[in-house]
Amino acid sequence: MNFHPTKTAVAALSLLALPAAGLASEDHVRAPGSVFDLSHWKITLPMDDDGDDRPDEVSVSDIQDYVHPDFFYLDEEGRMVFTAPNRAITTANSSNTRSELRQMLRGTNTRIGTHDPGNNFAVLGRRDSDQFGSIGGRMQATLRVDHVARNAANPDRNPAYSVVVGQIHATRYDDTSSGFGYGNEPIKIYYKKWPGHETGSVFWTYERNLARDNPDRSDIAVPVFGNLWDSAEDPGENGIALGEEFSYEINVHNNTMYVTFTSERLGTVGHAVSLVQGVDELDNPLSYGGDTLYFKAGAYNQCSTRVQEGFWYAGCAGTGDWEVDRANGDYAQVSFSRLVLSDSVAFSGEVE
Repeated sequence: MNFHPTKTAVAALSLLALPAAGLASEDHVRAPGSVFDLSHWKITLPMDDDGDDRPDEVSVSDIQDYVHPDFFYLDEEGRMVFTAPNRAITTANSSNTRSELRQMLRGTNTRIGTHDPGNNFAVLGRRDSDQFGSIGGRMQATLRVDHVARNAANPDRNPAYSVVVGQIHATRYDDTSSGFGYGNEPIKIYYKKWPGHETGSVFWTYERNLARDNPDRSDIAVPVFGNLWDSAEDPGENGIALGEEFSYEINVHNNTMYVTFTSERLGTVGHAVSLVQGVDELDNPLSYGGDTLYFKAGAYNQCSTRVQEGFWYAGCAGTGDWEVDRANGDYAQVSFSRLVLSDSVAFSGEVE
């Protein structure tokens, strides 16, 4: 594979053929739903106030008026802030905390199950795509990363010092005999900044859509601004600083995922990826062509406090006491000035 994105027109990948943290003050805490349209989102938070041993969630019907002064609020400039400490309760299949929205195409119609086709989208090539809430979709965001975790026992582990700010997730099926339903991600958008560097890097990953125990199931990283997650080099002026805005658009139209990134200083970078054709000979030959998909956005902190063998376990510092962890810099924070869901649109840019 040959990843060489341009900075002007949106380019085709070879895949296609194959500042301060802005903490809330007690005197100024507003609900993000007073500014942003959250009518098709629910949120997962890094806390367990109801004591059920799972991260708390706020439903579509409640999120419009919901605010949390530490983890989900509007800052003084009207940005929607998501904060995730290194150590807190996590979802069942992750060792990473999150303050993150999950797309809910059903809106407030809870007669449609969360994982039902009517609450999710599919590519056009899926056999029963007409049963889904939509065929494809588009998510547009403008954001800045305010903070990433600073302390990692295993800094050589790629996810250290990083946060995921947007993704498409596939639902997990009880029966994966169809070759789909593994709960993988065709895209995760990362920001990573090493301690001591002036800027960080923006990149995204495509996960080969295979079973968890398949050794070929791995994330293929694609550069955008700066470096990839395995580079300790300072990206310098080619990277994005903390507090510096950039935008992304994920547009799944028919069977293709178009991904575009824009920085006022660095220009535009884009890629196009088939979601019905594996990216290489190791991938699912139909990519995500039989999956049930949804968008996510917010702060999915990748700096796991877990210490063990394995790619994901950076052994990041964290006590579980939010005040202590905030003071020590053991958290991730992301602020969105724009987040919009809409129908997909036909691609109109140039493709090399």
